[in-house]
Amino acid sequence: MQEKIPTELKKSDFYYELPSELIAQTPVVPRDSSRLLAVNRATGTFEHRIFRDITYYLHPGDVLVINDSRVIPARIYGTRRGTGAQIETVLLRRRSGDVWEALVRPGRRAVTGNIIDYGITGGKPLLSAEVIGIADDGVRLLQFSYEGDNIYAVLDEVGQMPLPPYITEKLEDRERYQTVYARERGSAAAPTAGLHFTVELLDKIRAMGVVIVPVMLHVGLGTFRPVKEERVADHVMHSEYFSVSKEAADAINNRTGRIIAVGTTSCRVLEST
Repeated sequence: MQEKIPTELKKSDFYYELPSELIAQTPVVPRDSSRLLAVNRATGTFEHRIFRDITYYLHPGDVLVINDSRVIPARIYGTRRGTGAQIETVLLRRRSGDVWEALVRPGRRAVTGNIIDYGITGGKPLLSAEVIGIADDGVRLLQFSYEGDNIYAVLDEVGQMPLPPYITEKLEDRERYQTVYARERGSAAAPTAGLHFTVELLDKIRAMGVVIVPVMLHVGLGTFRPVKEERVADHVMHSEYFSVSKEAADAINNRTGRIIAVGTTSCRVLEST
């Protein structure tokens, strides 16, 4: 008998206990030795496996859809010009040119017209931003200025990876917060479901006859904003930029097997296309 799905989901339906000692603070080596929980939807049974065992659940003709967005070092710490007040900034999305949407804390120190300096060396900042507006939910619009023609090069110097708040250990290797297939820069957080793949595991999957198809979605504000409404249907989701190439669409549409999305970001692309 199929379980009946509630017609109205509530935030409290998703409450569960997660002991802090079970949250890994450092990435396991190698990546594909992470644990894997397999749920059989037909029987409701569970299997505890190792991630590389994912090959047991894939078949020739399947299409494995991955998100090849690359995380930028989006968390930057600066000071407000004139007062020296400390300000934390998380870049969310590039609007146009050097105008970005960003989360700023504390927000009261970043009103329209304020200038924030980052990476001050020898009395001169490597990066500066003027608050030119305040968008929905308190998101700031920042106009950046810097020397050179590539803000990403500056962010590589002054920025940090935007790890989630439950990770308290310092990340020693930035590449561990990227998937091995990350390509186009633009995400404010990693598409974490793909972090466990290695190049060797992907090669093994291809050799099985599984087609691996990249799509691209830049993770944005929705990842950072908590659900405040009790009725899930009342929660307003923020938009995220995504793209699907013609080659990817053809591979998906001409498949002979199943479509398997790696994580919620790939799934959102498929549901939205």
